[in-house]
Amino acid sequence: MRTREIDIAIALDCKWKERSVHLSSFGRRRSTRGSLTAVILVGGQGMRLRPLTERMPKPLLPLLGRPLLAYTFDQLRGSGVERAVLACGYLPTAIRAQFGDRFDGLALEYRVEPEPLGTGGALRYAADCIDGTFLALNGDSVREVDVARLITFHRRRRAKATILLTSVAEPGRYGLVRTDTAGRVTEFLEKPQPAEIDTNLINAGLYVLEPEVLDYIEEGKSVSLERDIFPRLAAEGSLYALHVPGYWIDIGTPESYLQAHLDLLQRGETRIDDSARVSPTASLIPPLIIERGVSIGAGARIGPLVHLGSMVEIGREASIGRSAVLPGAVVGPGVTIGGAIVAPEYGALTP
Repeated sequence: MRTREIDIAIALDCKWKERSVHLSSFGRRRSTRGSLTAVILVGGQGMRLRPLTERMPKPLLPLLGRPLLAYTFDQLRGSGVERAVLACGYLPTAIRAQFGDRFDGLALEYRVEPEPLGTGGALRYAADCIDGTFLALNGDSVREVDVARLITFHRRRRAKATILLTSVAEPGRYGLVRTDTAGRVTEFLEKPQPAEIDTNLINAGLYVLEPEVLDYIEEGKSVSLERDIFPRLAAEGSLYALHVPGYWIDIGTPESYLQAHLDLLQRGETRIDDSARVSPTASLIPPLIIERGVSIGAGARIGPLVHLGSMVEIGREASIGRSAVLPGAVVGPGVTIGGAIVAPEYGALTP
């Protein structure tokens, strides 16, 4: 086990285990015919989020003081999942050191691919022992959807695979998923031209799968589930998709990482840890969240829509708005920051 990865994981712990920022739409569990297993794909290197992911895997990036992956665990527990298998690749020991073998009642297992296998290959490697209906999902998104509704739809259609769809404002940035009136997938359209956009529904990176889907994936080969396997299932009429309303964001870029912070902050929570040292002449404008050990100098202006991670230092007369300052970062005296991720060693990263 590599010590540097463990140190990173431990350093991330901002008391997130002691509190839960549960997402609103899936707090009530529904029956789903017995326990479910989920395979979470967390093997990517997060290249578009560099330099933040140079020494930290993307699933451990902090979001309002909790690792990003913790939000996925919350959703799975709220959806009746009792076991999750993490398909790991990049910096896997850091992920395991952070979460261990259990999270809030969710049993965790780890499968580390020997080499990059793509989404399909990683799924086959991690899910090979699963013998019933299971979930597969990307571990770098935050979702608030009724997964039980998707599972019910999948079973009623007797599908081999069912894709969760989400609506987006700019569907041209993504690949479109076209379906018939029964929800059967008829076509995938990558990088559509404006005249071709007839739906705003895209793949949200969460699937209900039957074990026989794994038979379509050649063992030990690099395979894309989305580009190689789903078109084959669609051609034979066994792939379905359902739009389930709810919040969704894919955290793949600095822009979307910042937007996830802002989206959650916009829900209005303001919290200041008792251990924070705030100058009486500093201005705090809600909504904002200030974690443990934060120091804010005289005349500083913080907010609105700001998260200050643990042990952050804000200098005199500094001004910060619409930003996330990651644990341990320092903002110097008189510095003005707006719309940025601020990270130790790297400073302010403006999308």
